[in-house]
Amino acid sequence: MNERRDATTGTSEPMAGGGRMDPATEAFLAHRNLLFTVAYEMLGSAADAEDALQETWLRWVKVDLGQVSDQRAYLVRIATRRSLDRLRVMKRRKEEYVGSWLPEPLLTAPDVAEDVELAESVSMALMLVLETLSPTERAVFVLREVFDVGYEEIAAAVGKAPATVRQIAHRARRHVDARRPREAVSPSQTRAALESFQRALETRDLQGLLDVLAPEVVLVSDGGGVKQAAPRPIIGADKVARMIVSGLGKARITLTSEPTVVNGNPALVLRVDGEIDGVIAVRVEDARITGLYYVRNPQKLTRIASETPLTLK
Repeated sequence: MNERRDATTGTSEPMAGGGRMDPATEAFLAHRNLLFTVAYEMLGSAADAEDALQETWLRWVKVDLGQVSDQRAYLVRIATRRSLDRLRVMKRRKEEYVGSWLPEPLLTAPDVAEDVELAESVSMALMLVLETLSPTERAVFVLREVFDVGYEEIAAAVGKAPATVRQIAHRARRHVDARRPREAVSPSQTRAALESFQRALETRDLQGLLDVLAPEVVLVSDGGGVKQAAPRPIIGADKVARMIVSGLGKARITLTSEPTVVNGNPALVLRVDGEIDGVIAVRVEDARITGLYYVRNPQKLTRIASETPLTLK
């Protein structure tokens, strides 16, 4: 039986009359994973990225393809505009969010982890740095630094003059470079630190935690007002380690953890009494953990059951 693909979900459906897929759908599906990656890196939310793709599709099907010389660039431009609109709305929404806000974690395939540039660009650590940019700065940074889009095309996407875009790109790059990890850490180094943390966590080993946590470590937990979480980031190895050990001791729960790959980087899925409680991602520097990001909000855990395809191409 012939099938057609739902352009926004990627699922298969029978094609009416055995006909060929229309050119607009074919082009959209060819670039769908790229468009989702662009939207997700701009928004930090898979649900909002999917909505941005839906809006991109609705605009794309109205375009006269005969007038489009570069379909990929045109689609990226539409997705960027739709994501920018959503980003401005999300900014107000985040101001009302209960407690700290973390990006939505995505279970990713091995090929994402093997692509160093892609894995860094979607890492929880860098995604949090991007949260400190203005919407336009974030869009320009993502398009230029991550996807290597030309200034002229970025200007068309964000509605600014190319010279202005160059200034924004320079400012955003300087801002991000001052806050991103000083040097790239290999997945094996991250896994080693995470394994030490996992052992100490499951055995409630205070000294073990202190050994793997950097003195300036920051713990950010996101419960979204649904699950208990620290209202503000906790800073310092002693405070973080004692809070973890004390909290586990009082809770009297059965805690288990399993390694996984989230946003292209090693992470842990935590279960309490057999039920998923959250995802922990880390930032590692000099073999020690400098950032702990614990997502507990159930609304942000829907993408850890199946892999989400991401790409820079």
